[in-house]
Amino acid sequence: MAISALIGSRLREYRLASGLRQGELAAKAAISPAYLNLIEHNRRKLTPEVLERLVAALGAELAEFDDSGPDALIADLREAAALMPELRAEAERAGEFAGRFPGWARLLAAGSAHNTALRQALAALNDRLAHDPGLSSALHELLSALSGVRATAQILAGTEDLSPDWQRKFQQNLFQDSERLVEGAQTLITWLDAGTTEAESIASSPRDELEAWLVARNWSLGDSADDLGAARQEVARLATAAGRQLARDWLGARAREMAQMPGEAFARALAETGPDPALLAARFHTSVIAAMHRIALWPGAEAGLVLCDGSGSLLFRKPVRGFAVPRLGAACPLWPLFQALVRPGQPLAQEVEMPLPGAHRFRCLGFCETSQPWGFAGPELRLSAMLILATDPGSGSGAGQGLALPLGPTCRLCPREACPARREPSVLRQS
Repeated sequence: MAISALIGSRLREYRLASGLRQGELAAKAAISPAYLNLIEHNRRKLTPEVLERLVAALGAELAEFDDSGPDALIADLREAAALMPELRAEAERAGEFAGRFPGWARLLAAGSAHNTALRQALAALNDRLAHDPGLSSALHELLSALSGVRATAQILAGTEDLSPDWQRKFQQNLFQDSERLVEGAQTLITWLDAGTTEAESIASSPRDELEAWLVARNWSLGDSADDLGAARQEVARLATAAGRQLARDWLGARAREMAQMPGEAFARALAETGPDPALLAARFHTSVIAAMHRIALWPGAEAGLVLCDGSGSLLFRKPVRGFAVPRLGAACPLWPLFQALVRPGQPLAQEVEMPLPGAHRFRCLGFCETSQPWGFAGPELRLSAMLILATDPGSGSGAGQGLALPLGPTCRLCPREACPARREPSVLRQS
C-alpha cells in the first residue's frame, strides 16, 4: 500500500468528521496524543502498522487511505497545481495528464508531496531553533554543568594541600554537577532524537510535557479526591524532572481552585450564570482567572484558555476547535489576551473571527491580574488570561449579531495580508 506524505491531513479531516478528539483517537490507536498531533500535521512518517491502528480506530477501510489508485493520483496532481496560481486553470486536466503520462504524473505528485513535506519540516525546525525556550534552556544547562565539572576538576587536580573536608566538598560538587550533566544530556537528546516513535511521543519542553499529559486526559482532572490522587500518580511518571515539578505545581493550584469552587456548587452556579468568570469569581470569593481555569477545565467543557505573563510569553494553551493557538513563536497581537495585559483589572469581552472556512466565531473574555510578591518596593507582576467560548448563532449573542474582530493564530499562519498588526509575511494565501 502506498502512503502519501500528506496522509496526516486526510486522517485529521476524517477524525474531525467523525467527531473524535485527538486524545480519544490516540488512546484507541495505542499511540501518544503528541505523536498523533505530529502525524496529523505531516511532520512524522507514518508506518503501515500505525496507519492500520488509526484506520481501525476511525472505523474506516484501509482502502480509503490507499494512494496507489488513479483517483488518489489525480487528487495529488490537483493539490500540487493549487500551490502555483498559474496552474490552477489547468488543474481540471489532471485526469487527462495522468491517463496519458501515468509515470510522469506519479513522479510529479511524489515530488510535490516530498517538497511540501520538506517545507513543513524546514519551517518547523526553523521555528523550533528560533523560538523554543526549552531547547535554549537545555543547551544552557548542559554548558553550565560542563563548566562546573571542569572548574572543580581543575581545583582537585591542581591543589595538593587540600584538607579532607574541602576535598569532600569539591567531590560532592563534582558529583552534583555530573548529575546535572547527565540530565542535561538526556534532555538534549530528547529534543534532537526524532528517529523512533518513542522519541516522537516525548514532549519537547516541560510545558509541552504538561500539556501533552492534559491532552491525554482530555483536559480534565475529574472532580473528586480520588481523581486528584490518580492525577498525582500520573504526574510522577512524566519523563523529565522539570516536567514533573511543573505538573505538580499546576496540579496544586487546580486543587486549591477545586476546594474554593466545589464541584456540585460550581455546576449549579455555572448553570445559573453561564460561563461568566466575573460572576462566578464574585459568587465564590475567588479570582477571575481562577474561575476561568475552572470553566475551561470543567469536564466536557468546549472552552479554550490561554495565559501569558507580563512579557507576553504564553504560559498555558488549551485550544478549542476552530481557534488555533501557536505552540512556538508569538501569537496574534490583536488577541484580547494582550489587550487585557495593558489594562489590568478591567474585564474585556470581544467577538472575534478566525480566518477559517465557515466563519469560526468566538467570544473571547480577557482579564489581567497583578501581584506584588516583593512588596511595594518590588516590581509588579502581571498574569493575563483569555477564555475562548464558541458562539451560538441561535443564542442571540453569537455570530451574526454584529461585526467580529478579524484575527488569526499568528502572523505566519494568518492569510489576512491587509492586517495593520502584521509583523511578517504569511506562508498562506487568502483564498
